[in-house]
Amino acid sequence: MKHLRTLTLTTALGFSVTPVWADVTILYLASQGGLSAHELAAELGYFDGTGITLENVGYAQGGPASLVALAGGSVELGSAATAAVLNSISAGNDFVAAYPSNGINDDAQSIFYVLDDSPIKSVEDIVGKTIAVNTLGAHLDYVVREALHQKGLPEDSANLIVVPGPQLEQVLRSGQVDVSAFGYWQSTFTGAALQNGGLRAVFDDTDVLGEIAGGFVVLRRDWIEAHPEEAKAFVDGSVKALDYARENPEETKAIFARVLAERGENADVAQYFAGYGVREGGLPVERDIQFWIDVLERQGAVPEGKLVARDILYVTGDAPVTN
Repeated sequence: MKHLRTLTLTTALGFSVTPVWADVTILYLASQGGLSAHELAAELGYFDGTGITLENVGYAQGGPASLVALAGGSVELGSAATAAVLNSISAGNDFVAAYPSNGINDDAQSIFYVLDDSPIKSVEDIVGKTIAVNTLGAHLDYVVREALHQKGLPEDSANLIVVPGPQLEQVLRSGQVDVSAFGYWQSTFTGAALQNGGLRAVFDDTDVLGEIAGGFVVLRRDWIEAHPEEAKAFVDGSVKALDYARENPEETKAIFARVLAERGENADVAQYFAGYGVREGGLPVERDIQFWIDVLERQGAVPEGKLVARDILYVTGDAPVTN
């Protein structure tokens, strides 16, 4: 949404000038128990003076749902696992990966938990087992597939069911699933579950993928072309917030708690926020995209050569993409 406002100024020579300022409202879907970097940027005032206003219009069950909303024009940005973004682009949506929403490393990662007395000890043991994930066709889904592939096992040999983040601990402890996968963006739920004890990690996505961007905030290419300055300000402010969170973890947790409370969510989980897991500076590297292009081509999900990493990544003149 965009409208114009004017401000009349008087020059030193006495002439009146009326510059035009663009106000852009970016509609988005939030994630339960989490705060995206652009939301943090807004809380920190990084969009002040840019004409950008963020407006939360509800929650997305998972990344693919936010991409559907973005494609349909009901929101201006989406956020999803890289594989989901690439599948959506391959299907015909002209999306641009604006900035890494999260990354995975030894400090911030998705972890697959079982109960302490579970017979599941390794990736090989998840064959035929039921795994709770937040959504299908996104990061956790593809991590399971890739983990099985690396062990020479059929990629579809585990049973995945959709469970909202706040219920991951409950379904595991009640025996409704064999494994609960807590995504890197759900570290608040992970911390709360571990506080109650009795859980054991089997593997994590860093074991499978190495250090890599877990997903991206995406914009439509036509929106970027219509709002080039606002797009740059949005990305710059969001990336600045990623660095702020790394450098000021306790202050970030306090902001998380306040925002979650304002939303009517459980503010106590904010203490378990483990960071966004992105590289310093928040910029992506080509492998963040190319790794998943290679996987999707191997699976036959996208034709070889159809997707090119550098064409998908948002790049400004002062932000080169590296390998």
